[in-house]
Amino acid sequence: MNTAKKSSKDSYVATNSIKQKTLSADKWFFVSNMTVMNVHRILIDDDNPLHRELSIYRTGTINRVRLQDVSYKAYSSLEIDAHNYAAFFYYGLPELLNSLPFISESGNGLDSWDEAFLHNSALERMIIIIEDRMASIDAKQHETVLLGWHDQPVGVAYFRDIDSERLLEFLEKLNAFVAESAEEGYDLEFLL
Repeated sequence: MNTAKKSSKDSYVATNSIKQKTLSADKWFFVSNMTVMNVHRILIDDDNPLHRELSIYRTGTINRVRLQDVSYKAYSSLEIDAHNYAAFFYYGLPELLNSLPFISESGNGLDSWDEAFLHNSALERMIIIIEDRMASIDAKQHETVLLGWHDQPVGVAYFRDIDSERLLEFLEKLNAFVAESAEEGYDLEFLL
Protein backbone atom coordinates (compact mmCIF):
# COMPACT_ATOMS: atom_id res chain seq x y z
CA MET A 1 0.00 0.00 0.00
CA ASN A 2 1.36 3.43 -0.94
CA THR A 3 1.00 6.34 1.46
CA ALA A 4 2.12 9.93 1.64
CA LYS A 5 2.36 12.16 4.67
CA LYS A 6 3.83 15.39 5.90
CA SER A 7 6.76 15.01 8.25
CA SER A 8 7.49 17.29 11.19
CA LYS A 9 10.26 19.08 9.24
CA ASP A 10 7.77 20.37 6.61
CA SER A 11 8.98 17.87 4.08
CA TYR A 12 6.91 15.10 2.59
CA VAL A 13 7.41 11.42 3.10
CA ALA A 14 6.07 8.72 0.80
CA THR A 15 6.29 5.17 2.03
CA ASN A 16 5.50 1.66 1.01
CA SER A 17 6.29 -1.58 2.76
CA ILE A 18 9.89 -1.59 1.51
CA LYS A 19 11.16 1.99 0.97
CA GLN A 20 10.94 5.32 2.77
CA LYS A 21 12.50 8.59 1.61
CA THR A 22 12.21 12.22 2.64
CA LEU A 23 12.41 15.03 0.09
CA SER A 24 12.22 18.81 0.35
CA ALA A 25 8.85 20.57 0.42
CA ASP A 26 9.37 21.63 -3.21
CA LYS A 27 9.45 18.09 -4.55
CA TRP A 28 7.43 15.04 -3.68
CA PHE A 29 7.39 11.54 -4.94
CA PHE A 30 5.12 8.55 -5.25
CA VAL A 31 6.31 4.99 -4.89
CA SER A 32 4.31 2.69 -7.09
CA ASN A 33 5.40 -0.81 -8.03
CA MET A 34 8.84 0.14 -6.74
CA THR A 35 9.16 3.03 -9.24
CA VAL A 36 9.98 6.44 -7.81
CA MET A 37 8.39 9.41 -9.61
CA ASN A 38 9.46 13.00 -8.87
CA VAL A 39 6.49 15.30 -8.45
CA HIS A 40 6.44 19.09 -8.25
CA ARG A 41 4.34 20.39 -5.38
CA ILE A 42 1.94 23.28 -6.03
CA LEU A 43 0.15 24.90 -3.12
CA ILE A 44 -3.02 26.45 -4.53
CA ASP A 45 -3.10 30.23 -4.06
CA ASP A 46 -6.51 31.88 -4.51
CA ASP A 47 -4.83 35.16 -5.48
CA ASN A 48 -2.97 33.54 -8.38
CA PRO A 49 -5.04 33.82 -11.60
CA LEU A 50 -3.17 30.86 -13.12
CA HIS A 51 -4.25 28.66 -10.19
CA ARG A 52 -7.88 29.77 -10.60
CA GLU A 53 -7.78 28.45 -14.18
CA LEU A 54 -6.77 24.92 -13.11
CA SER A 55 -9.45 22.25 -13.38
CA ILE A 56 -8.64 21.17 -9.81
CA TYR A 57 -9.69 24.65 -8.61
CA ARG A 58 -13.35 23.99 -7.84
CA THR A 59 -16.11 26.23 -6.52
CA GLY A 60 -19.81 25.65 -6.03
CA THR A 61 -23.18 27.26 -5.54
CA ILE A 62 -26.26 26.44 -3.49
CA ASN A 63 -29.44 27.94 -4.94
CA ARG A 64 -32.85 28.46 -3.38
CA VAL A 65 -35.40 27.01 -5.79
CA ARG A 66 -38.95 25.72 -5.72
CA LEU A 67 -39.24 22.26 -7.20
CA GLN A 68 -42.93 22.81 -7.93
CA ASP A 69 -42.22 25.85 -10.14
CA VAL A 70 -43.16 25.36 -13.79
CA SER A 71 -39.94 27.04 -14.96
CA TYR A 72 -36.56 27.11 -13.27
CA LYS A 73 -35.80 30.11 -11.08
CA ALA A 74 -33.06 30.60 -8.48
CA TYR A 75 -34.44 32.94 -5.82
CA SER A 76 -31.08 33.49 -4.10
CA SER A 77 -27.71 31.79 -3.88
CA LEU A 78 -24.87 30.98 -1.51
CA GLU A 79 -21.47 30.77 -3.20
CA ILE A 80 -18.89 28.21 -2.06
CA ASP A 81 -15.37 29.52 -2.67
CA ALA A 82 -12.51 27.19 -3.59
CA HIS A 83 -11.17 26.98 -0.03
CA ASN A 84 -14.54 26.05 1.48
CA TYR A 85 -15.28 23.70 -1.42
CA ALA A 86 -12.11 21.71 -0.69
CA ALA A 87 -12.70 21.84 3.08
CA PHE A 88 -16.35 20.76 2.63
CA PHE A 89 -15.14 17.57 0.94
CA TYR A 90 -12.08 17.10 3.17
CA TYR A 91 -14.27 17.05 6.30
CA GLY A 92 -16.64 14.53 4.69
CA LEU A 93 -19.77 16.67 4.53
CA PRO A 94 -21.03 15.28 1.19
CA GLU A 95 -20.87 11.73 2.57
CA LEU A 96 -22.74 12.77 5.73
CA LEU A 97 -25.35 14.74 3.82
CA ASN A 98 -25.93 11.90 1.35
CA SER A 99 -28.01 10.25 4.07
CA LEU A 100 -30.65 12.79 3.00
CA PRO A 101 -32.97 12.12 0.02
CA PHE A 102 -31.20 14.15 -2.68
CA ILE A 103 -32.67 14.14 -6.16
CA SER A 104 -30.13 13.97 -9.00
CA GLU A 105 -30.11 12.68 -12.54
CA SER A 106 -27.35 10.18 -11.74
CA GLY A 107 -28.92 9.16 -8.43
CA ASN A 108 -25.64 9.77 -6.57
CA GLY A 109 -26.73 12.76 -4.49
CA LEU A 110 -23.94 15.22 -3.73
CA ASP A 111 -21.41 12.85 -5.29
CA SER A 112 -22.96 13.64 -8.67
CA TRP A 113 -21.27 15.64 -11.39
CA ASP A 114 -24.72 17.03 -12.11
CA GLU A 115 -26.89 19.22 -9.91
CA ALA A 116 -28.55 17.72 -6.84
CA PHE A 117 -31.79 18.93 -5.29
CA LEU A 118 -32.98 18.65 -1.69
CA HIS A 119 -36.67 19.04 -0.86
CA ASN A 120 -37.71 21.49 1.84
CA SER A 121 -38.92 18.65 4.07
CA ALA A 122 -35.29 17.47 4.57
CA LEU A 123 -33.72 20.85 5.39
CA GLU A 124 -34.12 20.57 9.18
CA ARG A 125 -32.22 17.26 9.10
CA MET A 126 -29.52 18.91 7.00
CA ILE A 127 -29.05 21.56 9.69
CA ILE A 128 -28.64 18.87 12.36
CA ILE A 129 -26.03 16.99 10.29
CA ILE A 130 -24.00 20.16 9.69
CA GLU A 131 -24.20 21.19 13.36
CA ASP A 132 -23.02 17.74 14.46
CA ARG A 133 -20.06 17.92 12.06
CA MET A 134 -19.21 21.46 13.14
CA ALA A 135 -19.00 20.30 16.77
CA SER A 136 -16.25 17.83 15.83
CA ILE A 137 -14.04 20.34 13.94
CA ASP A 138 -11.22 22.00 15.87
CA ALA A 139 -11.19 25.68 14.83
CA LYS A 140 -7.46 25.93 15.53
CA GLN A 141 -6.54 23.02 13.29
CA HIS A 142 -4.90 23.81 9.96
CA GLU A 143 -4.31 21.10 7.38
CA THR A 144 -2.51 20.88 4.08
CA VAL A 145 -4.40 18.43 1.90
CA LEU A 146 -3.70 16.79 -1.43
CA LEU A 147 -6.37 17.78 -3.95
CA GLY A 148 -5.05 15.65 -6.78
CA TRP A 149 -2.11 14.95 -9.02
CA HIS A 150 -1.06 13.99 -12.54
CA ASP A 151 2.10 12.54 -14.01
CA GLN A 152 1.98 13.89 -17.59
CA PRO A 153 3.54 15.93 -19.06
CA VAL A 154 5.37 16.31 -15.71
CA GLY A 155 4.44 15.05 -12.27
CA VAL A 156 2.51 17.67 -10.30
CA ALA A 157 0.69 17.34 -6.99
CA TYR A 158 -1.82 20.04 -6.05
CA PHE A 159 -2.24 20.93 -2.38
CA ARG A 160 -4.43 23.35 -0.48
CA ASP A 161 -4.15 24.77 3.00
CA ILE A 162 -7.37 24.25 4.93
CA ASP A 163 -8.25 26.78 7.64
CA SER A 164 -10.81 25.09 9.89
CA GLU A 165 -11.96 28.38 11.42
CA ARG A 166 -12.75 29.72 7.96
CA LEU A 167 -14.73 26.56 7.16
CA LEU A 168 -16.69 26.86 10.41
CA GLU A 169 -17.63 30.45 9.52
CA PHE A 170 -18.87 29.23 6.13
CA LEU A 171 -20.85 26.38 7.73
CA GLU A 172 -22.55 28.90 10.05
CA LYS A 173 -23.57 30.92 6.97
CA LEU A 174 -24.72 27.73 5.26
CA ASN A 175 -26.86 26.72 8.24
CA ALA A 176 -28.44 30.20 8.36
CA PHE A 177 -29.13 29.97 4.60
CA VAL A 178 -30.69 26.51 5.00
CA ALA A 179 -32.78 27.57 8.04
CA GLU A 180 -34.13 30.61 6.19
CA SER A 181 -34.85 28.45 3.14
CA ALA A 182 -36.75 25.94 5.29
CA GLU A 183 -38.79 28.68 6.94
CA GLU A 184 -39.70 30.33 3.63
CA GLY A 185 -40.62 27.06 1.88
CA TYR A 186 -37.71 26.83 -0.55
CA ASP A 187 -35.94 23.71 -1.77
CA LEU A 188 -32.20 23.71 -2.42
CA GLU A 189 -30.15 23.04 -5.54
CA PHE A 190 -26.49 22.09 -5.12
CA LEU A 191 -24.06 22.77 -7.95
CA LEU A 192 -20.80 21.25 -6.77
